[in-house]
Amino acid sequence: MSNPFVQILEPLDPKQPLKKFFNLSKLEDVRYARLPFSIRVLLEAAIRNCDEFLVKKGDVENILNWKVMQHKNVEVPFKPARVILQDFTGVPAVVDFAAMRDAVKKLGGDPEKINPICPADLVIDHSIQVDFNRQPDSLQKNQDLEFERNKERFEFLKWGSRAFKNLRIIPPGSGIIHQVNLEYLARVVMDQDGYYYPDSVVGTDSHTTMIDGLGVLGWGVGGIEAEAVMLGQPISMVLPEVVGYKLVGNPQPLVTSTDIVLTITKHLRQVGVVGKFVEFFGPGVAQLSIADRATIANMCPEYGATAAYFPVDDISIGYLIQTGRDKEKVMCTKRYLEAVGMLRDFKNSSQDPDFTQVVELDLHTVVPCCSGPKRPQDKVAVSDMKKDFETCLGAKQGFKGFQIAPDRHNSVVKFNFEGRDFELAHGSVVIAAITSCTNTSNPSVMLGAGLLAKKAVEAGLTVKPYIKTSLSPGSGVVTYYLRESGVMPYLSQLGFDVVGYGCMTCIGNSGPLPESVVEAITQGDLVAVGVLSGNRNFEGRVHPNTRANYLASPPLVIAYAIAGTIRIDFEKEPLGTNASGKKIFLKDIWPTRNEIQAVERQFVIPGMFKEVYQKIETVNKSWNALEAPSDKLYTWNPKSTYIKSPPFFDGLTLALQTPKTIEDAYVLLSFGDSVTTDHISPAGNIARNSPAARYLTSRGLTPREFNSYGSRRGNDAVMARGTFANIRLVNKFIDKQGPQTIHFPSGEVLDVFDAAERYKQAGHPLIVLAGKEYGAGSSRDWAAKGPFLLGVKAVLAESYERIHRSNLVGMGVIPLQYLPGEDAGTLGLTGRERYTIIIPEKLKPQMNVQIKLDTGKTFQAIMRFDTDVELTYFHNGGILNYMIRKMAS
Repeated sequence: MSNPFVQILEPLDPKQPLKKFFNLSKLEDVRYARLPFSIRVLLEAAIRNCDEFLVKKGDVENILNWKVMQHKNVEVPFKPARVILQDFTGVPAVVDFAAMRDAVKKLGGDPEKINPICPADLVIDHSIQVDFNRQPDSLQKNQDLEFERNKERFEFLKWGSRAFKNLRIIPPGSGIIHQVNLEYLARVVMDQDGYYYPDSVVGTDSHTTMIDGLGVLGWGVGGIEAEAVMLGQPISMVLPEVVGYKLVGNPQPLVTSTDIVLTITKHLRQVGVVGKFVEFFGPGVAQLSIADRATIANMCPEYGATAAYFPVDDISIGYLIQTGRDKEKVMCTKRYLEAVGMLRDFKNSSQDPDFTQVVELDLHTVVPCCSGPKRPQDKVAVSDMKKDFETCLGAKQGFKGFQIAPDRHNSVVKFNFEGRDFELAHGSVVIAAITSCTNTSNPSVMLGAGLLAKKAVEAGLTVKPYIKTSLSPGSGVVTYYLRESGVMPYLSQLGFDVVGYGCMTCIGNSGPLPESVVEAITQGDLVAVGVLSGNRNFEGRVHPNTRANYLASPPLVIAYAIAGTIRIDFEKEPLGTNASGKKIFLKDIWPTRNEIQAVERQFVIPGMFKEVYQKIETVNKSWNALEAPSDKLYTWNPKSTYIKSPPFFDGLTLALQTPKTIEDAYVLLSFGDSVTTDHISPAGNIARNSPAARYLTSRGLTPREFNSYGSRRGNDAVMARGTFANIRLVNKFIDKQGPQTIHFPSGEVLDVFDAAERYKQAGHPLIVLAGKEYGAGSSRDWAAKGPFLLGVKAVLAESYERIHRSNLVGMGVIPLQYLPGEDAGTLGLTGRERYTIIIPEKLKPQMNVQIKLDTGKTFQAIMRFDTDVELTYFHNGGILNYMIRKMAS
C-alpha cells in the first residue's frame, strides 16, 4: 500500500532527484510548529513508515495532536533508524538469534529470516577488567587477560558478524559504546534507501540516551525488545509527556559538567520524570558544549526519564566537523534540518515549543558536588562532603546510612603494603577511577584532570600506593589529546595510567584490591570508599569491599585520591604537605576554565578523530586472528560454559496457549524500594560460595576461571543461578544482607536459586513483592530472563523503572502494580501468604485484576501491560515467541 503522505515528499537537492525527504514544514499545520523537537522525530518516523502495515494514518494524527493526546495513554509505534549493543547485552542477543533460527527451522520456516533488517552495531566494551594498574604495561596486560578469559565469547560474536547481515562488531579495545556512538557512529541525519530522515537509535544499554546530547533521539531498551526491533518490529510506546527543562545563566568558573548533571539528576528525581521525555531549551543550553550536553543526557536513566533530548543547533553541526565527519555530508545534514524546521536556535525564544511542564535551572547556582554514598541522585556539595559522610556513618542502615556505632567512628586499622606501614579508617579512599563515557567523552573535564595532576606533581603531592587508581578512556581519542597536550606523564605519576578502553570500574569490573587492604577493611568492618567519574554507585556494584561510593568529576577523583579520604574539607584542610613542609590546598592546584579551554582549542582537533576511527575495525590484532565459523546455524558446544542454547523456545508450537490464572503462588522474595537490576542480576564477580560458583566448579573450572556474571550471559545455567545473587540484597524475610530467602514449605533459609528449584520441583508458581522503582538501573534483560527461569510468574510492585517493566513484558512475566495509595503495608501483606492472581479471558491494557490470598483477603492490582501490542506479546508467552511464530508462518 502506498504512503498517504507522498504529497510532501521532495528531493533535498534538485541535482539528486532520487534522494528525497518528507518535508514536514509543508504539512501547513500550526500544530507542527508547536511540537517539542523530540516529538517531531517520532512524527517523521511515523510519516515515513506509514503504509497501514507498520504505521496507520491515525497514529500520525495522534502524534501531530500531541498536546491533546499526551495525557490519554495513546499507543503509538516508533521504528528507530539504528540499534546499538554492548557485549554484555549483545552476546545474549546473538545467542537468542541463534536459538531463534533453530526454532524457526523446527517449525518449518526459513531460519535466515531471523536477521537484523536495520543497521546494528555491537561494541565490545564490558569485558575488560582492572586486573593490573600503576604499571607502564597495565593496558597490554589487561587486554591480554581479557582475550584469555573471553576468547570463546569473542569467537561467538565473530561468528555472529558473519552469519547475520547488518550486524557490525566493533572489536575490544576500541572504546565505550556511547562515546564511540557520539564520536563516530551517529549520523544525526540518515541518508539511506533513497531517503533523508532524522537519525534515531535504541540500544541495549540504559545510557544510550547519551546520544540525545547530539540531537539524535535515542534511549535504552531491553535486549529482548531490541531483538524485535532488529527483526523489523516497531516499538510500541505510549505517547510521552515532554518536560521542558529550561537552562539559564552561565556556570561558575570552578563548576564542571559533572557538577551540572549531578544537580540536574537530583532535581529531576524530585520533579518525577519516569516514563517521560525531557527536552532542554533556553539560552543556557547555548553555553554548553556537545560534550557537556552528552554528559547530561548520559545520566538520563539516573533521573528516570526515557530520553533527555537536546535538539540540533549550530554547535551540534560544529561538533560533527570537529570530530572528523565528512564536511559535505554535514552541510547536507544542516540543509535537511533547516528544511524540516528541526534546527534549533536556543537564544530565540520564539522557537520554544509547547511542553507538558516546564522546570528551570540557573546554571550559576550550580556548585561543585559529588553524589553518594549509594545512589546517583543523592547529591552532596563538595563543601559538605566531610560532614555528610560522618552523618551517614551513624545513620540507620539505608541509602544514606551505615549504622556504625558512635564509639567506632574513629576506628583505625594498621596494615602493611609493599613493606611500608599505613592506616585505614572509615572514609579511606581505596579506589579512585577516572572511568565511564559519562565523563571521559568530555575533553574539558579530562584535560582539567590532566592539568590538576600536573600542578599536583609540580607541588610535590602524591597518591598513597595502596589506592587502586585507574584511567579507562571511552575512546582512543582521549589518550591522543592527553598525550599531545603533555599531561599524560603527570597522570601516570599519580597512578592514573591507561588500564583499558572500556567501562571497567563503572560497571563493577574494578578487579581485585590488594589482599592487605581487604584484610584491613574486613578486620575493622570499615566503610571504605570508592570515588569514580561514573554514572552509578549502587550498593555492591563498584566493588564488594567499598560500601560507600561517590560519583565525582575526574579532577575531584584525583583530588580525593591525593587526600586519601573522603573526610576532608577542601576549603579548610590541605590535600597534603610537600617535601619542604608546605601545605597544599585544592584551590592551589585547581585549573581555571580559561586554562582548560586554551589547551582544548589547541589539542582536540578533527585529525585525531579521523586517525583513530578510520582503523577502529581492524586495529586489534588479537581480534583479527580469531577464527570463527561462517555457518548460518550455530553449532552449540555442550562443553561450553559461556555459550549455551537457551530453553526459552523449548516445546514452542505455532498454536497460542491461553494465559492461565496463577494459583497459590509463593512469594520468593519481598523487597523495599529501589531494587535495581544490579540486585536482580549482578554483573560483577561470582562469589565462591554461590550457586553459580558451585555449577562452574562442577564443570571443572577453578575460581580464577569464573570471570564475571556479565561475561557469562550467554549461558542460562549460570545466569539463572546468578539471579538475585547480589551480596547486598535486602530481602525482608531475612534479617541480614545477602542472596538468601526462606523456603516456606520447609522453613529453611536457602540461597535464592536453591529455594526456587525446590518450589519448581514441587510445581509451585512464584511471585516477587517490591516497593517503588523496582528494576532501576541498567537495561539488562537477564533481570527479567533470570526470574522467568526461576519460575517467577509475576511481580507486584508500587512502581517500575521503564526498561525493566518492558523486559518483564518481553519475557511473559506479569508486571502488577498496587492501586494508588496502596502498598504491602496498607494491605497488611507479609509475603508469607499464598497468592492467586485471576487472569480473565478478555484482557485490555492497564486493567485491574483480582488477587486472592489463602488468608481469605482479596484486593486488586493494575496489570501493567500498557498497550495492545504488549498484550499480544503476553498471549504469545513473550516477544521472542511472537517473533518466531511470525517468521515461521
